[in-house]
Amino acid sequence: MKTLESTNQKGANRRSFLKNGIAAASAVTVGAGMLSNGLSALGAKNGGGITEGDAAVLRFLAAAEILETDLWQQYNELGGVDAPPSAYQTALQQLDGDMPQYIADNTDDEESHELFINAYLTSKGAKPVSLEQFRTLEGSEVTAIPGIDGKKRLTNLMRLSVDTSWWTRYRSRTQNPDFGDTFPNAVPTLATGMFTAIPKNDTELGLGITTTPVNNHIQAIANTAGFHFAFIEQGGTSLYAAMAQKVTSLEVLRIVLSIGGTEIMHFQTWHDKAGNAVPLTDGALTFPDLKTPPQPESLQGNLIMPEPTVFLSKSFPVCSIIRPTAKTGIAMGAVTGLRKDGLFINQSPDFFEFMEDLAHEADEAERVL
Repeated sequence: MKTLESTNQKGANRRSFLKNGIAAASAVTVGAGMLSNGLSALGAKNGGGITEGDAAVLRFLAAAEILETDLWQQYNELGGVDAPPSAYQTALQQLDGDMPQYIADNTDDEESHELFINAYLTSKGAKPVSLEQFRTLEGSEVTAIPGIDGKKRLTNLMRLSVDTSWWTRYRSRTQNPDFGDTFPNAVPTLATGMFTAIPKNDTELGLGITTTPVNNHIQAIANTAGFHFAFIEQGGTSLYAAMAQKVTSLEVLRIVLSIGGTEIMHFQTWHDKAGNAVPLTDGALTFPDLKTPPQPESLQGNLIMPEPTVFLSKSFPVCSIIRPTAKTGIAMGAVTGLRKDGLFINQSPDFFEFMEDLAHEADEAERVL
């Protein structure tokens, strides 16, 4: 486990590393500083070292995957293929009949990413990442499924403010967040309120209720989950694309691109399913009908492939791309976005310090030529 140090000391160490090209003073350096070829002595004993920048990128990605695993495990316990039939599972299947299988597969994928990246870091003599000391949050109070009630979590899925601007961003032909452009939310009330994406208790779970339609409240919980799935995975899509531009080792690049590709596949799947969210109003939360024409192109439900838009320079022809992919501040932006989402409500100050420190180190990583 990486030790927690003062923010000022770590900031000074990072600035020293960037300014002087040496890592002896850095809190995350392993071994005897920098080798003559610009590589850190991480794993130098067996000749398999990676740069400190590559290690920082992988450490942040490992932490992100641990968090993703935690939230997907919660979805899987309540709505996955092995979860008992319930009104919540039925409501999820209104978005797609195969939702339980997709949820289970996404959970397996994120856990595999977490375990692989940490194992790779260890193989190179670099520090793996653990967030176990921050597993303190209360989860769902469902008691009908053994082992869930009282289980401590890293993420909070019951007070979410889900940013749905990714929906309109991927439909824009004239704007790109890399140019500073902003986008309206497809589901405005979901982005501004605080709503649960999982059943909070046995009543909301509706164990054994499999008939359709389910009541509006349970369907609203499932709709929230559907948009949250896509929000999480579109963030991973951009994160991996940006981080790939920072790494030095071709092997690390292979890792980042290969895992990042699965994040894209996840996003494409959930993007499609979110558009099937049942139109309804549940208290302050309203889901519009995104499937029934006519819809403006910015909301059209079947436009799930990225529309061509401006890229690199507005003097170039438009191009269908992942967006955003600019690398400046991408890791800290990811932490900020997840925090605004409500995932970390009730987390400790130490948790935020730890995550922000990992993000700073990843953002400062640069490809060594």
